[in-house]
Amino acid sequence: MVTTTARDVRERARGALLGLAVGDALGAPAENMRPSEIRRRWGRIKGFVTDSPAGTDDTEYAIFSALLLARHGSALTVQHVERAWHHWIADLDEGPFRGAGFSERGTLENLRRGLAAPISAQHRHAWSDGLAMRAAPFGVFAAGRPAEAARLVAIDGSVSHDGEGIYGGQAVAAGVAAAMAGAGVTSVIAAALSAVPMDSWTARSMRRAVVAAQRVQPDPLTRERQVRSAVVIGGYPWTDLAPEAVGLAFGAFAAARGDFRTAVLTAVNMGRDADTTAAVAGALAGAAGGVRSIPEEWASAITPVTGSCLPSMRGYHVLDVADLLTPEGES
Repeated sequence: MVTTTARDVRERARGALLGLAVGDALGAPAENMRPSEIRRRWGRIKGFVTDSPAGTDDTEYAIFSALLLARHGSALTVQHVERAWHHWIADLDEGPFRGAGFSERGTLENLRRGLAAPISAQHRHAWSDGLAMRAAPFGVFAAGRPAEAARLVAIDGSVSHDGEGIYGGQAVAAGVAAAMAGAGVTSVIAAALSAVPMDSWTARSMRRAVVAAQRVQPDPLTRERQVRSAVVIGGYPWTDLAPEAVGLAFGAFAAARGDFRTAVLTAVNMGRDADTTAAVAGALAGAAGGVRSIPEEWASAITPVTGSCLPSMRGYHVLDVADLLTPEGES
């Protein structure tokens, strides 16, 4: 059993949420692209491909959930989550909603009609990866307690997701919780799988991705192709499917054996919902390796969010939010 101090926990918390933001920013330009399109445009992505890298709705919604969790902790209820959606998003007069995916848009439409959970999640996109993208803070808060992380994220998700959408969030939250306690790659994956039904689409996708990732391959490109083909449904137009995105993220984490740089770049170069898959892979690897595992040139590029998706989140930095979820470390 790994013994962790308060300082260790804070370093891992910062690694998880900064890793999420870095993965999000690295993957954003490749979102919805095929690997062949990525190669034609950039070759192999090895770092930021824009002059002003920035996160997307993934980072801003993760901050949203983290602030909610910091306020209520283990006493979080569905009513708390609904009120937060109304207070910070649905009831604000901010003009047209900016950013985020179909699940968030559908949830907001239902909340603005006066619907409550779980009916608010009945919008035909409850299977999306919108909960998985904001699940890491629950693993940070419930460090070393994967089952508690999975319980809490399901409460958050009940407003916006159902079924496989919930399972995707639970797998991510449980995996991060295990990594926060110093678990190795195999144990992190086992904790994530233990949080979801074994016969679920999410669990099957994760198992297939991890098996493919662990096969010996001659180069990263071949490994990425194997992981991708094990999970992605050919011809399916939407890229924000939770079982797919979560499977790809855990496949990238497994292929990298926990190494941060390799994990996020593997996720990015597989394309599809690249910002989310890289954000999840980054959260897992960042929690496993701590904030020092994140390359400085990437870490320093992350600034307070601009509120481009959620105006109410403008000005928050993921490192400050991570500190809200963890105990004070030693000086």
